[in-house]
Amino acid sequence: MSKTYIHDSSIVDDGAQIGKGTKVWHFCHVSGSAVVGENCVLGQNVYIGNRVVLGNNIKVQNNVSVYEGVICEDDVFLGPSMVFTNVINPRSAVNRKQEFKSTFVKKGATIGANATIVCGTTLGDYSFIGAGAVVTKDVKPYALMAGVPARQKGWVSRTGAVLGTDLVCPETGERYVEKDGYLNQLTE
Repeated sequence: MSKTYIHDSSIVDDGAQIGKGTKVWHFCHVSGSAVVGENCVLGQNVYIGNRVVLGNNIKVQNNVSVYEGVICEDDVFLGPSMVFTNVINPRSAVNRKQEFKSTFVKKGATIGANATIVCGTTLGDYSFIGAGAVVTKDVKPYALMAGVPARQKGWVSRTGAVLGTDLVCPETGERYVEKDGYLNQLTE
């Protein structure tokens, strides 16, 4: 297992928990009550706020700020310059820290470059948010989302491959079934 690495230009506040094998690259800041799991990668210029929880094997690309109220399960990918919010109606002159809304990013989800995730939403397991999309409501597991506001354009497999009408992953051969508007992986 590789060692944890924290670049000299980064700041990890006292109390922050950084898992084994995690790499924190240039100009990052991890706040004191943040929890970052094992084998994660925080790219250049990443901010991890207080009470943020990142699971294991998470990739946070350059220029991403993960604000208080965000919880990411294992194997999540946060694309370059994607944005989380934590207040629905921010104003500079009005303190709304008591109104932070939680955002949940479930196992294996991907958020593309420059996408925006409005607070108070849940992104389902293995969902895929396209680059530049703006998510304003909950996202189903395996859903492929794109646009402003984001709308479902199809389904993706656990590996992120777009599924055709046969609902078979072209990369792995895994089969899926759609029932009541949700997708589930078939097990043998």
